[in-house]
Amino acid sequence: MTTVIRSAQNEKLKQWKKLTQRKEREKRQQYILEGFHLVEEMLLHAKDEIVTLLVSEEIRIPSKWNVDGVEITYLSAIAAESLAETEHSQAVFAVCEMPKQNKYQTAWKKILLLDSVQDPGNVGTLIRTADAAGFDAIVLGKGSADLYNGKVLRSAQGSHVHLPIIREDLEALLDDLQENDVPTFGTSLQNATSVFSVTPPEKFALIVGNEGQGVKTEILEKTTANVYIPLAGKAESLNVGVAAGVLMFHFTK
Repeated sequence: MTTVIRSAQNEKLKQWKKLTQRKEREKRQQYILEGFHLVEEMLLHAKDEIVTLLVSEEIRIPSKWNVDGVEITYLSAIAAESLAETEHSQAVFAVCEMPKQNKYQTAWKKILLLDSVQDPGNVGTLIRTADAAGFDAIVLGKGSADLYNGKVLRSAQGSHVHLPIIREDLEALLDDLQENDVPTFGTSLQNATSVFSVTPPEKFALIVGNEGQGVKTEILEKTTANVYIPLAGKAESLNVGVAAGVLMFHFTK
């Protein structure tokens, strides 16, 4: 039987809308994402995590989507609009289960660590870039934006289901990495070496920091080495997403 929700006051719709709040996501271990591309990536790479697809009754589901066994709820235009977080919504959503939280795996060879990267757009960009550069995993340290924030998901463009992303205490993780002989590289403008003079090792962890403060001193003191990107022009610094992109592709060349 096809379910159609027409009212923006529908109780189920209100519960799904609450998933835009971090507290509610963590309580229910679910999140909601929006847009054709993100839903398609879920269907391709994490179909079992989809609780239900929410689709405007004005939208035709693409024939290439494998929705066998997936619950689909149709929404009126008003109901879809009430659920949208974006200005020009595509009126396609998915409510998903959060995957079980993983732990650090010694098989990971290329790891990106985020130390208090607060802007959701930056976190999403870092996830997408790490995916593109062939990283094995990402670790979100304390103070970093929530992985399931809508802006993080939209900026990551589906990369959040392409590689493991975990939350860990970075200082404790650095101890584990050192015990497993994994070189760690922080980013800093002081007491650091040009990244272009570093020969990328087979296994490593790269740490990028907060937009304003950079990587914490206590973390930099635990690294194998710290690196910086030489700038030829007059700009004082690079956005963390841009800088991390340069670093990641250097370390994976």
